[in-house]
Amino acid sequence: MKLTIINSTRTNNFSDDLMLEKITDLWKSASHSLVGDENTKYGIYHNYESDYKGDYSLSIGIECDGEEPTLVIPQNEKYVIFNVEPGDEQGVFNTWTDIWAQEEEGTLKRAYTYDFEKYDPKGEIAIYIAIKQ
Repeated sequence: MKLTIINSTRTNNFSDDLMLEKITDLWKSASHSLVGDENTKYGIYHNYESDYKGDYSLSIGIECDGEEPTLVIPQNEKYVIFNVEPGDEQGVFNTWTDIWAQEEEGTLKRAYTYDFEKYDPKGEIAIYIAIKQ
């Protein structure tokens, strides 16, 4: 998948006191660039330091339409897809909590390459988690 990155940040879910603020500000900043854009939007998690407890980068992007991509997600990745419950205000967070629990239980073997949230213009959200092959 070829993406144009709008904005990025680096954070940590457990040791960065500003994590929530960084992510909220990232989406707010990117949304100004995406006003009126009916493309599918992505939140891409990459450049992992280790696992979900380590530092990572989060980038906001859209699929490229013929222009030079600023991020390319390899086609050979294998993903488990988690659909976010529609209408749940905390749906994305709750889904991530489920993902982390599955990893702790050993039922999800993450690759820590590129994971992403896919925001469909119709309001559907899915989280794609790269798994070891």
